Amino acid sequence: MQFICRVGTPDGRVLEEVFNASDETSLKNDLGKKGYHLFEVRRRGVPRSIGMAGAARRRGRIPVQDFLVFNQELAALLKAGLPLLQALDLMLERMPNARFKAVLTEVRDRVKSGEDMSDAFAGFGDLFPRLYPSTLKAGERSGELESVIRRFIRYMKLVLDSRRRVVSALVYPAVLVGLSIAMISIMAVYVVPKFMGFFAELDTELPLITQVVLKGSTFASQNWPIILLVIIAATVSLRQWGRTDLGRLALDRFKLRVPFIGGVLHRFALAEFCRSLSTLLSGGIPLVPAFEIGVSSVGNAHVRHRMEPTIQMVREGKPFHAALEKSDVFTHMAIDMVKVGEATGALDEMLTSVADFLDEQIETRMQRILSLIEPMMLVFMGVIIAILLVSIYLPLFNMLGSSKF
Repeated sequence: MQFICRVGTPDGRVLEEVFNASDETSLKNDLGKKGYHLFEVRRRGVPRSIGMAGAARRRGRIPVQDFLVFNQELAALLKAGLPLLQALDLMLERMPNARFKAVLTEVRDRVKSGEDMSDAFAGFGDLFPRLYPSTLKAGERSGELESVIRRFIRYMKLVLDSRRRVVSALVYPAVLVGLSIAMISIMAVYVVPKFMGFFAELDTELPLITQVVLKGSTFASQNWPIILLVIIAATVSLRQWGRTDLGRLALDRFKLRVPFIGGVLHRFALAEFCRSLSTLLSGGIPLVPAFEIGVSSVGNAHVRHRMEPTIQMVREGKPFHAALEKSDVFTHMAIDMVKVGEATGALDEMLTSVADFLDEQIETRMQRILSLIEPMMLVFMGVIIAILLVSIYLPLFNMLGSSKF
């Protein structure tokens, strides 16, 4: 029978080819003898999405928290000496997530039929992080599956903690912006139009600022349903466009150019890549396939797009730090540290140090942003409110001034 395989060649290339074999076990043995690194395998003519597990693939990834708990419990069971199949059976009995349970059932069945767990998880494509099957493969080769899973757990916790800090730091500015928009909208739609009748009775020419504010408020109060529908339609369209390759690339490029926040998101993407690559290298994965997987794990599409062409440079034998420098997304400090790691043979440790340093920079920048956001928002709100108040009271002051003569 024929199998479609995604393999890493001994010279560092990653290919997807068709191989003939009697079963998957024989295929893996044959490829291993030839020096190939197997990333993914499936029978030719069989779609990727089958049954309940296939439905789970179409609904997106497994929740990160459930996946983290699964790995923690699996590592504990393996450390206690339980065989892998028995550990998977115990996990299935207590799995509360129906979608994850369907996927894990298929993984258990494939492992029971003789397939490696890494290949079983790799068969689900983007349902799981691409880093995970490769990490498991390293543990299976070295016979230290439990320690490799714990290393992956540490990686996930560090990435989640960094992401949580960034999101938490952005909550306060988002709340301030939301409250400002809500308050300004209420004043413009409900408060200012109340003065329309009063100003109409005044036998005087209104100041320009009052005319502009009144016309804007009248338009907003009379057409707010249409304005709301336009905002909703634009938001939905933008989200749909952002799911396309071109849209995602453009939006992620725009995010990196946003003042203050762009630098934080840039450093977060680089830290994410460095941690992924360090985890793979420390697990024994060769540099080229580890580099490819590390690049694919970067969440920002623009950073990923700039780094993808440099993979070929490493395949051709160019220094790793030169490839990073060519991508033009890494800082000089990070490139210098990677260069030292290459020279000393401690690239994985140096990448971890780079990620830690970037995390510190992210935290420092977020603190500075927070210290600036509050006064800037207060000034912005004060200016808007001052404009509204001046536009309302200026005609009254003019009328009182005229009545004295």
